[in-house]
Amino acid sequence: MGKKASFVMNPVPTDFSWEINSDFIPTDIGWSTAVHTIIAPSAAQTGHFKLLLEELLESLIEAVNASAGIIRLPSPHGPIMQLFGSAGLSAELLKAECAVDSNCDICRRSISTGGIYSANLNACKSPQNCRYAGCKIESLITATIESRTTQKNTIGKLTLFFNETQDALEHTSKTVLACARMLSTIIEHNRSNRDTRRADLIAERQAIANEIHDSLAQSLVYTRMRTSLLLESIRKQNGRMATQYAQEIDEALESSQKTVRELITEFRCAMDPSGLMHALQTLTDQFRQRNDITLEYANLVACFELPLEYEIQVSHIVKEALANIAIHSRATHARLRVEYQGNCYVITIEDNGSGGCTFTPVEGHYGMMIMRERAQRIGGEIKVESSTEFGTRVQLSFPEPGSDRRNS
Repeated sequence: MGKKASFVMNPVPTDFSWEINSDFIPTDIGWSTAVHTIIAPSAAQTGHFKLLLEELLESLIEAVNASAGIIRLPSPHGPIMQLFGSAGLSAELLKAECAVDSNCDICRRSISTGGIYSANLNACKSPQNCRYAGCKIESLITATIESRTTQKNTIGKLTLFFNETQDALEHTSKTVLACARMLSTIIEHNRSNRDTRRADLIAERQAIANEIHDSLAQSLVYTRMRTSLLLESIRKQNGRMATQYAQEIDEALESSQKTVRELITEFRCAMDPSGLMHALQTLTDQFRQRNDITLEYANLVACFELPLEYEIQVSHIVKEALANIAIHSRATHARLRVEYQGNCYVITIEDNGSGGCTFTPVEGHYGMMIMRERAQRIGGEIKVESSTEFGTRVQLSFPEPGSDRRNS
């Protein structure tokens, strides 16, 4: 699969050499042969869509020797094109471009004409009222940004401004149209991601509602029924039954309290909005800051896009494993490794500590049982190997969403 190109993210140079035990090897890929590459944060992350479009616009302006440019996208309230991104315009012209001049033939046609449209501004029908009068801009080119999935569906307009008239437009037009097609792909990808995030949010809220209904709500109904029986027993002065109902109410409340704690633990930790890759990097950075243990982090999966439920469970499992290394292992070195093998993601967390780690529950943490339950929710499993000679290795593997690991 092309999207699974390999790289290693943010390893820490160290003179420590990992001992290899023939019975204790998680993967077939040699750690020492990996290529070290640092991946810079992408401008396409959440909240940077406008920045990405403007960076592309600046590159296009430079490529075709334009002086400025703007990108218009449909208004959320209708098909009217509104200014979304710009580069190179003066503050006065930028303010003017926020609205299309319907009295100007060139402005009106630049928005309504499909494909590509170009004009020299000296042909403007009302130069005395032209917004470009008095500035160096002499011509413009506008390209329609069309949907790549819905035929002839306009999803934006790209306009470039030039300080000279456009006599030979063929080369420039081809470049502008190519950029418009690229913008179309980016815009639709952003919309798709937005729809996916919305669907994930709805699914998460539904999961919370289901958990409350299936566990807490039923316990409360049971408690209320037992309370009625308790009051009736008290009224009839039946001490034996009153005691029994009181005990059942106490047990139900204890169970409900435990359920509430589990629900809070499960849903209060929001997933990093930048995704799992960023979350793992954050966990790595925090571990290094808080512990005197050298942690090496290698991500050999170039495209790590998972459903929100998967990201949450993986993040929790890695966080728990790293916490146990910090608390129990007495290690000097540890490493976190992410791989993709045979339609399965494999995440390995290991250390060179004293071994025999039992993942004993402490306040704020859960043991191996909870980690296994999290893995099962995403169709995965966890393997733990530990020895006093080689330390502890925790390995999470789960199939790619939509694949059948039996066929791998």
